[in-house]
Amino acid sequence: MFHKEGAKTILFGIIFTVAALLLSDQFVTTFWLQKLIQISAFLILIIILQFFRNPKRAATLNETHVLAPVDGKVVVIEEVYEAEYFKEKRLQISIFMSPINVHVTRYAVSGLVKFSKYHPGKFLVAWHPKASEENERTTIVIENKSFGEILYRQIAGALARRIVNYAKEGMQVEQGTDAGFIKFGSRVDIFLPIGTPINVVLNQKAIGGKTIIASK
Repeated sequence: MFHKEGAKTILFGIIFTVAALLLSDQFVTTFWLQKLIQISAFLILIIILQFFRNPKRAATLNETHVLAPVDGKVVVIEEVYEAEYFKEKRLQISIFMSPINVHVTRYAVSGLVKFSKYHPGKFLVAWHPKASEENERTTIVIENKSFGEILYRQIAGALARRIVNYAKEGMQVEQGTDAGFIKFGSRVDIFLPIGTPINVVLNQKAIGGKTIIASK
């Protein structure tokens, strides 16, 4: 399965690949160059297809669990001052997505969307200390029965040029369902109440909609 956000890119990739195959077969007479063009075109298409893949995952709904919103590696677990919405200390968990990860964002909890805002910005590498404050990003807050208000932030990286966010203020959302997409994207930060028990460790691999990152 492929994510709907990749429809145009995948179509372009298919057209490009077919054109490269036909034109190289027709006009390139040097055998090795012809094969190089054809293999390169196939590889580009494969990269596009794997990037926009969207594996269907049935999340086990649980009000006492916070699920990983994306696939990737846990790179930050620390107490920080969250200055945009809470304006107080929160427990931050960050998950970094490499280009080979699934880039679908899923709702970590069920609840009511209280806040949703897009911020234009820079495109620093995702692991840069200032990325969460200066990069293009979205901030979403969901009110959950067990945890209260939870904030998550989609952050663009050096290659990311479009963040897709489906969360709108006033929406009721369900844990594990699609919350958006980061095209060639990078990182998601989650801000939980101080003292929340954490179920992951640094450098652990997380699976979006499956891995339990915190619980009550």
